[in-house]
Amino acid sequence: MDSGRREDLTHRTYRTRRKERAVHYWNDLAEVPSGYGPSVVTLGNFDGVHRGHQRVLETLVETAARHDAKAVAISFDPHPAQVHRPETAPPQIMGLQDRVEALSETGIDALLMMHYTLELASNTPEEFVRTVLVEALGVCAVVIGHDVRFGKDNTGDLGTMQELGEHFGFAVYVIEEYGSDQPDAPDTLHGGRRCSSTWVREALMAGDVATAAQVLGRLHRVRGEVVHGDARGRDLGFPTANLSPDSSGLVPADGVYAGWLIDASGQRWPAAISVGSNPTFEGASRRVEAHVIDRPAEAVEDFDLYGQTVVVEFVARLRGMVAYSGLDALTAQMALDVARTRALLSTD
Repeated sequence: MDSGRREDLTHRTYRTRRKERAVHYWNDLAEVPSGYGPSVVTLGNFDGVHRGHQRVLETLVETAARHDAKAVAISFDPHPAQVHRPETAPPQIMGLQDRVEALSETGIDALLMMHYTLELASNTPEEFVRTVLVEALGVCAVVIGHDVRFGKDNTGDLGTMQELGEHFGFAVYVIEEYGSDQPDAPDTLHGGRRCSSTWVREALMAGDVATAAQVLGRLHRVRGEVVHGDARGRDLGFPTANLSPDSSGLVPADGVYAGWLIDASGQRWPAAISVGSNPTFEGASRRVEAHVIDRPAEAVEDFDLYGQTVVVEFVARLRGMVAYSGLDALTAQMALDVARTRALLSTD
């Protein structure tokens, strides 16, 4: 899956699902209205928008309310690592559209998604703060973590931000990391490890989508266009929606999963999801295929997803990927996978 491709999201206003409120989205500093502010700002890559990020953004919103200011998050696309060291850059947990939507659901007033380039990276910490935070956003306060880094060669840190705050006249609030030792952390997280994008990636690469969901605070998802496949699933009685190879979102380890398919209309369908290269048929390329189960009778014949952009969400891993000795064994296993999916998702 191509996680490095910059998606073309034009300047728009998002209306969140949780409540009727507008979230302004800007692709470029030039799109910020003149005289915007006062604002309380935080900045980060926010890949995954996991529970740790959510704690930062909740604090941002609360702080903005106290200051009677707007809550603004600044993020970057592509990820800085993809610009500076693309050969070792970590895979991105989510695509840009899903990151924007997840950030917009946190209660912020505006999101500035800056196009990360070597030119932007050449700004000194003071230049970045002056042009972006002070002049464009009218910052009155900044909310950051202890490990913040910004500016040329990441030379800006917490101490730098505090010094610049004194110089330009804005407050700096430092928040603690959110980990599984927090009182409201899920019971399944343990050991005091802080919630991080690294933890999510590790879990997904191991196929542990349940732990990934606990760290994320939501189900992990992959988004892509449904394309034509080999039609083997249909021939076996288990038709699948095959996602395009350039779908966005980190694809978990090979295996079979229980989860959901969300079609272009927003309808959620229970699904048994296969990730891998179809070893029974000696496939070569990895793919994500979702078999929607228990469709209403009236939807069976005209259930056509080809060309639609859909979302696949992962609930639990059922098993690893296995090469079966024949079609009968494969078909029997697929029937068991569907039964387990139905039981896990309670779709009887």
